[in-house]
Amino acid sequence: MWGGWDKMEENIKKITNWIKEKVKEANAKGVIIGLSGGIDSSCVAALCKKAFPDNTLGIIMPCMSNPTDMEHAKLIAEKFDIPCKIIDLEDNFKFLFKSINNEEYKKENHNYLAASNIKPRLRMITLYYFANKLNYLVAGTDNKTEEMLGYFTKYGDGGVDILPIVNLYKKDVRELAKYLDIPKEIITKKPSAGLWDGQTDEDEIGISYEEMDEILERMEKNEDLSNINGEKVKKIKEMMKISEHKRNMPPGCEI
Repeated sequence: MWGGWDKMEENIKKITNWIKEKVKEANAKGVIIGLSGGIDSSCVAALCKKAFPDNTLGIIMPCMSNPTDMEHAKLIAEKFDIPCKIIDLEDNFKFLFKSINNEEYKKENHNYLAASNIKPRLRMITLYYFANKLNYLVAGTDNKTEEMLGYFTKYGDGGVDILPIVNLYKKDVRELAKYLDIPKEIITKKPSAGLWDGQTDEDEIGISYEEMDEILERMEKNEDLSNINGEKVKKIKEMMKISEHKRNMPPGCEI
């Protein structure tokens, strides 16, 4: 755990002060966050509310989403008294898909990744509309596990101004969620990016978050990996390699 349970309050204060500093540096007034109903966005929302009690806005953006996710997003908004707006993006998604492909959107006959990544990019556009309108910063929800693996959509959920929990592995986020009193049903449900029906992070990657965290943490500390499944270690390293472009500004050709 990041520093231990006894240091949780100290770490929370450190994150909330950091959020305040970043907003001040940008001469902004507050923070906006997409409420997905997942554990990461719930924690970030609670932290943002602590940092800006009167200037935090949540945006719920269903797009053919699991209804439970919207229920959980509303639950977080209510629990932490976060003003929120619901912007349904389904019609926008279908219209854009048809414009690009010259055909109606049908789940069974398209490239899942190419089409599904439209959703987080529409969310990014929506968040920045309100952020620009209010002079707020967009708070992202990626954790350290996702960031190291590149498990996020470039210019989608990766298109943000600040990342309050990017130095916390998924296991640390779970401990943080317990401390922040995030509802148990949100903590225990399978993490999902909400890209398509039934999609979960662990099923898509083929490795549990517990295993991902262990491998990544050992790699970070240069510890022995010989007693861990070799194929899983290989996959983690490959994911890190091919996603390197997501963690850097676009390169330019030197002339």
